[in-house]
Amino acid sequence: ARYKRMKGFNVLHPMGFDAFGLPAEQYALETGQHPAVTTEKNIARYKEQLDNIGFCYDWEREVRTSEPNYYKWTQWIFLQLFHSWYDRKQQKARSIKELITIFEKEGNTNNACPDDDKLCFDAKAWAAMSEKEKRDTLMKYRLAFQGYAEVWWCEALGTVLANDEVVNGVSERGGHPVIRKQMRQWFLRITEYADRLLTSLDKLEWSDAMKEMQRNWIGKSNGAEVRFDVQGFADKHITVFTTRPDTIFGVDFMVLAPEHDLVDTITTAEQKEAIAEYKKYVQSRSERERMAEVKQVTGCFTGAYVTHPFTRKQVPIWISEYVLAGYGTGAIMAVPSGDDRDHAFAKHFEIPITNIFGSNYNGEAAYTDKTGTLENSGFLSGIDVAKATDVAIRAIVDAGIGKGKVNYRMR
Repeated sequence: ARYKRMKGFNVLHPMGFDAFGLPAEQYALETGQHPAVTTEKNIARYKEQLDNIGFCYDWEREVRTSEPNYYKWTQWIFLQLFHSWYDRKQQKARSIKELITIFEKEGNTNNACPDDDKLCFDAKAWAAMSEKEKRDTLMKYRLAFQGYAEVWWCEALGTVLANDEVVNGVSERGGHPVIRKQMRQWFLRITEYADRLLTSLDKLEWSDAMKEMQRNWIGKSNGAEVRFDVQGFADKHITVFTTRPDTIFGVDFMVLAPEHDLVDTITTAEQKEAIAEYKKYVQSRSERERMAEVKQVTGCFTGAYVTHPFTRKQVPIWISEYVLAGYGTGAIMAVPSGDDRDHAFAKHFEIPITNIFGSNYNGEAAYTDKTGTLENSGFLSGIDVAKATDVAIRAIVDAGIGKGKVNYRMR
């Protein structure tokens, strides 16, 4: 900035202070000083140090997140999101009042619910809803909405912590114990914008590497949602999203996230103690640790089984930290001959592996390429891997056990 100014350029070089948060609050509790006083002192000290270093910031444009003239706008933005829904046909946000008008005329027949694709009602059913039911329905459409999620809860600090505020199972500030806890949270429905974000990348004058990074972050994937019925429970089933429905005959076990709603219900009496112990271990692990850990294999058998929808064989249900409750359906169909993590899991726990790739699978490592033909795969046997996905999705739909679906990594 200094170099450009010396060259005669007009330079915009502001600075700001993110001064609203847990450290200021905790310091106030510990010392009895008002956070407005301590924050002011800290900012003055920072500015003194920055000036001593010789930085040429434009202090006339200084930003402080703790001041009302700043955060009134974050609150304003939140209200715009709360009072809006995303119209998929027009590919833009619209007022929630317009959605109410649509519901009064035709129900949600032409506007599928982003939070529950089974929700379907006409104008008459909408009119018959109570005020609470209407509120709950609108919450499933709002761009800013309330839902439940697994979060880090610190009892000593009395607050939820972000992943980077937790180190080795304790709070970074104070070293207090933290646990994973299901709590009501505010969310932003950014997944509704996923396709718009993807197509907009083409119009940006960014580097190809940066665009590719964004595409991977959005993580659009086409696949299928498949239902597996739990044995011994007439009304219980596990739904999985898979990008490889062509490998359905290679399913050797199911894996649920330890936090999955069904775990406590389906776990057998013999396995309850082991499952409880494993869930306690997972509570101390962050999502980042759970996803990054590839060498250490951990998991626990629930004692329960699902029925394979095509072969009718019984498939064991496990839980493991490498499956996250917040991604997809919180459950996977494990195909060890075609997935590295599933393969490591099967080898570690000595689960028999079904080979659906013939000579391409050597028994030592999963075959993850999408080439060759399928074997040992019922009606998919002999079909080229690249073509088998469409055949598998049609069969899944025809059997009434699932549907084709698009999923996003972005949450």
